[in-house]
Amino acid sequence: MRGKKLIIGGVALVTLGGLSGGALASPKNTKAKPKPTEVRVALPAGQGNPSIANGVGVGHGVTTYTASGTGPAGSNTSAPAGTPERYIGFPGGTLPPGVTITEAQGLNALEQLGANLEAAGLTPRDVISMRVYLANPPGADTADFAGWNRAYRQFYANVDLDTGKVVKVPLGTAPPADPIYANPARPARVALEVENLPVAGWLVEVEVVAAYR
Repeated sequence: MRGKKLIIGGVALVTLGGLSGGALASPKNTKAKPKPTEVRVALPAGQGNPSIANGVGVGHGVTTYTASGTGPAGSNTSAPAGTPERYIGFPGGTLPPGVTITEAQGLNALEQLGANLEAAGLTPRDVISMRVYLANPPGADTADFAGWNRAYRQFYANVDLDTGKVVKVPLGTAPPADPIYANPARPARVALEVENLPVAGWLVEVEVVAAYR
């Protein structure tokens, strides 16, 4: 699913495999619309391992799936209902060294998202855009974007696009290691801090659009 990459005017354009199967537009035609069955991902220039895309163009013949807002499952039944600790997916609710509660909930939510996609005949590799809502952890003035980004890299943007090799990523303060799910996909993504989320105790909610290939 690596596709072809070309640097044009400081922007890396990638045509994902399994759709058009053709080459990218020529430098004189970079503003042309994507072909009907093409998903065209624009990446930051000169980066083999960017975390997100600059944007994604989708041809009118591509069928997409929009996943509703997905949050973490209440896996830690030893914690009171409605608390952030309830949504920690680690056994017994015990966080590994340096893993924040937002990071733990992010991992949990992305696992639930994977199940959502699988039920629709898709995988995280098919995700082309993502919107993330983060609430502040108890006692914190801001959302934990760093913790969320560590969780995200466990499932997305962890294969180097130049070499095709899996990139090791950190979990909390542990040394970088192989990710939970190796995935070259770079969605167009935004992460927003919100005052609260619809489920008491949630700190993370994710919605995505994925493309059938």
